[in-house]
Amino acid sequence: MAEFDEKQKRIQALLAEHQLDALLLQRVSSFAWATCGAASYVNTATTDGAASRLITPTGRYVITNNIEATRIEQEEKLGEQGWQFRVAPWHGVNNAVAELTRGLKLGADGAYPGATNLANEIARLRANLTPEEGERFRVLGRACAAAMEQTIRAVRPGQTEYEIAARLGQETQARGAQPIVNLIATDERIFRFRHPLPTDKKLDKYAMLVLCGRQAGLVCSITRLAHFGKLPDDLRRKADACAHIDATFIAATRPGATLSSIFQRAVKAYAETGFADEWQLHHQGGPAGYEPREYLATPAATDVVLLGQAYSWNPSITGTKSEDTILVGASGNEVITTTAGLPTLSVALADGKMIARPAILEIT
Repeated sequence: MAEFDEKQKRIQALLAEHQLDALLLQRVSSFAWATCGAASYVNTATTDGAASRLITPTGRYVITNNIEATRIEQEEKLGEQGWQFRVAPWHGVNNAVAELTRGLKLGADGAYPGATNLANEIARLRANLTPEEGERFRVLGRACAAAMEQTIRAVRPGQTEYEIAARLGQETQARGAQPIVNLIATDERIFRFRHPLPTDKKLDKYAMLVLCGRQAGLVCSITRLAHFGKLPDDLRRKADACAHIDATFIAATRPGATLSSIFQRAVKAYAETGFADEWQLHHQGGPAGYEPREYLATPAATDVVLLGQAYSWNPSITGTKSEDTILVGASGNEVITTTAGLPTLSVALADGKMIARPAILEIT
């Protein structure tokens, strides 16, 4: 209960800061965060769940319908955390929020009639991980890394992107995680699209696999690439540059650093490697938590890195990309999606620090 109690304290502090009385959490990510990992969704792609969470001065409530209440109560065991259920028939209207917040100043994790929108503030709460969440992230990272490694080693020319995505999804799901983002591109599509939804195109020589896996609400991200035959020199140069930029991001992500300062160091690395404008073609990542990115790093972002946070940086140069998820530690950063059986590049930074980044798997 230590994690749960800590989150209740953070919620009360947020309400006090904004002079509010009650908080409504509708998002799947917020529900999982506040309950230490419970699932409120049916559709895995939905933003708002089939159950909401309400905190008032007099109680903590789960608001849902009679379809979901039984599973949430029995399997998620929310009664043990002191939640009271307010259940309406699936075909009716649940008026519990209105009834329980009458006369109260309400905040919410998104748009809700009459409520103060605290979406940005709650994203920061979700990104400020507890030690228990860090441990769950490690378990998730290992599962996603293993799923990725198994899949990319099974990729063969002639497979469609759909087939590759199916294998990545199966390997991920078999390890208890959900592939909530499963992007596959082959050959020229890698150069054309940053977010390549899989198609029926067949692989010739070059494949990119992107996974965001979710378990107990937490989400980590990983990308790997494979090339059949000798890697062309121009692609190798891009991959080396991308690895250098990624290493720069990781080295700079230390407690107390602002996201804007980290971003500017990475922008400089883009320029130093000969690809000055590429950062403008795709976001560079940011803090991970109960969303793939709770918020993005930008040139103007004032957020500060905190000990124990997770970050997923994803620098890309047209035709290649580097992406892992890290935990920020007291003495250094830990890559939790390491694929030990795949090749790496050892990147030497200006301060003498060496950081290993994933290389493109060459299959000859």
